[in-house]
Amino acid sequence: MSPETNQPIPLSADTAEPKAGQVAVPVWLIVLLFLILYWGAIHFDREGGWFNEQVYAPYHSFQEVEAWQPVSGAPGLAQLGKLVYNKPTCVACHQADGKGTAGQFPSLIQSEWVQEPEPGRIIRAVLYGISGPFPFKGQNFNGSMVPWKDSLTDEEIAAVLTYVRQNAEWGNKAPEVKPDRVKAVREKTKGRNQPYSQEELLKVSPAD
Repeated sequence: MSPETNQPIPLSADTAEPKAGQVAVPVWLIVLLFLILYWGAIHFDREGGWFNEQVYAPYHSFQEVEAWQPVSGAPGLAQLGKLVYNKPTCVACHQADGKGTAGQFPSLIQSEWVQEPEPGRIIRAVLYGISGPFPFKGQNFNGSMVPWKDSLTDEEIAAVLTYVRQNAEWGNKAPEVKPDRVKAVREKTKGRNQPYSQEELLKVSPAD
């Protein structure tokens, strides 16, 4: 306001209110975003498995899963077993080569526990885990096996046991494990809430 005329003072070009303008997006930014999207699409196509729930590492597609055939047993069950084994489950302790971890987790190679003709004991071990000392082939193991009864289905447990028991590379040639057998053992032991010790497992009949 002008003190003399009590009228508003007109704004000059230098004192005018700022106005929003438009700035062009840099071409390099558009190219960068396109390259990132393109790389993401290629990575998903190679690694994503296209939302197939049966595709886990180390596989990238179901075609790779189908290409692997076990030496014996039901192909679908053993294929699924290899996938289950290589999830963050068995492989974390028993390793990809089945040799286990010294002093903690025993080897699965030519293991009499794994290859018992009847799988009653090994099913219980997977369902409820194992704790305490575990003497095996002249060595003492003290790692605790995780119970998988709440994480794996009967089919997944049967599949992973079939894969391990029939893995010719590990010298194992035991019969496959049926999902119905796992279901029956789960039903018999449904009141159990703690891991087995080796001593307890030795008291169980493998045929039970």
